[in-house]
Amino acid sequence: MTTRRRFLASTGAGVAGALVGATAASYARILGANDRVRVGLVGFANRTRNDLLPAFLAHARELNFDIVAVSDIWRVRREEGVAEVGRLVGHPVAPARNNDELYERKDVDAVIIATSDFQHARHAIEAVNAGRDAYVEKPLANTMKDARDVRAAVKGSGRVVQVGTQRRSGRNYQRANEYIQSGKFGPINMVEMSWNVNQPGRWRRPQLVAQLREEDTDWGRFLIDRPRVPFDARHHLEYRLFWPYSSGIPDQWMVHQIDTVHWFTGLAHPRSVVAGGGIYQWRDGRTNFDTMTAVFDYGPAGGAGGFQVVYSSRMGNEAGGIKEIYYSNGGSLDLDKNRVSAEGGLRQKYAGEMGLAENLLSDLALEGESAATASSTGADPMTSAHVRNWMECVRSRKAPNADIEAGYQHSLALCMTIAALHTGARVTFDDAKQEVVTG
Repeated sequence: MTTRRRFLASTGAGVAGALVGATAASYARILGANDRVRVGLVGFANRTRNDLLPAFLAHARELNFDIVAVSDIWRVRREEGVAEVGRLVGHPVAPARNNDELYERKDVDAVIIATSDFQHARHAIEAVNAGRDAYVEKPLANTMKDARDVRAAVKGSGRVVQVGTQRRSGRNYQRANEYIQSGKFGPINMVEMSWNVNQPGRWRRPQLVAQLREEDTDWGRFLIDRPRVPFDARHHLEYRLFWPYSSGIPDQWMVHQIDTVHWFTGLAHPRSVVAGGGIYQWRDGRTNFDTMTAVFDYGPAGGAGGFQVVYSSRMGNEAGGIKEIYYSNGGSLDLDKNRVSAEGGLRQKYAGEMGLAENLLSDLALEGESAATASSTGADPMTSAHVRNWMECVRSRKAPNADIEAGYQHSLALCMTIAALHTGARVTFDDAKQEVVTG
């Protein structure tokens, strides 16, 4: 497969216009058959439709990619996907009732996986075992078994796998990483992160739940290796609200932000996590918390030095929005405002009292986008850049920005957080056994 993919030099990492000024027919004619990379979509829900598909189409003509199939276990979404994608690419797109059918096809070189949280790892394993490159949405895994299994499968496969933590392709985050690595920021001594919304319908799908019938889906394939339980349309479509399909806030939002800690510091996981929360606002039958706070201790093994990360999220009040602020003795790196400043740094008045020198960072603007996305209007710039990075790496065979190790590391922090939330205990990690330790 790789011999037919001749490298096409890219003309920059900017976001191309998604089919602006081009009809579906002209889009189809632009593609050349000789080195076209043919892609299958695994899952056709909101993330695919509103973000990943527009991002892919923004770069498909230039990089010579095409979509040839849609796999979804629910008949309604499968039919919608085939019709919508076919209209956009200008040619028929094949339906697949499941991934076995998808990988029986010889015209699928790579896949974009955007299924339920707990399915990502198993679907990625299926893809690489079938010899396909994959873009797989986050979280990579929310159990340690899945995390270990997918890491082993990808590392031995030779496939290009990008995990959907798109901050790694955001120019502002890249600039922040470069600045921290330069040493100018100084040692990190604290990180504050938050993700707050006030949206009663967040992760609720009442109209879709009313439409879903058991005979139109494959409940057994939905569950994969989770406990065999009777069909439940809410669990199928509102899975983010229910464990063991998702942990909710940590699966959906925390992994994006905690991933930057690992990236900026080179640390693979927290030394410890404590966490708590509850269902304080939306008593709608969910089992996952609508409010939580986690405290992470990071640093080298043995306990010398390090820093603390405080992560908080609430779904009943949006004040504060999305924030990621890194602190050092000299000031702050704020990824909400995209700037480095002397705010909070050591000023002469207090430094002189102890015979120390003033320590104040110089102001610096970080290029790029804010952390918030706009899924209702199409792919945000970071998602577009991240999908493009994967597409370029499929051709070049280079490691993508969020490779399997990055995904594995955010999975470790996620599994530690889930254990802390479920038990109330202080959670650590056993590096030798690669296992979460509770209590």
